Amino acid sequence: MKMARLILFAGQMDAMSRFYGEVLGLKRVTKEDGWQEFAAGGARIALHPGPSSPGRKGPKIVFHAEDVAALRETLVGRGASFGKVREGEFCLCDGKDPDGKSDSIVEPLRLGSDAEKD
Repeated sequence: MKMARLILFAGQMDAMSRFYGEVLGLKRVTKEDGWQEFAAGGARIALHPGPSSPGRKGPKIVFHAEDVAALRETLVGRGASFGKVREGEFCLCDGKDPDGKSDSIVEPLRLGSDAEKD
């Protein structure tokens, strides 16, 4: 079994579509009345009109990047809201989409790292 899509209920369809398509740069693969899908690597992010409830700890979408700081700078330049880059065992940066749902950019684990052996 593999994940096919993550459906996000969007209170602001236009703003959410712009965020995932123009700001994050994901390719829109489906646009129908009340439904949009964006290619996101091995799965799709689907937007569907409806009340958003980010305050209830909804899903957090995590995107991998080879250079978190560079991608953060690019996305903030396009209007995204991402906080400071944090470094520890791996590099990460948290942000939010227009409906307030959490997004993160993380550096993928390197092959052979201790964290991958667990």
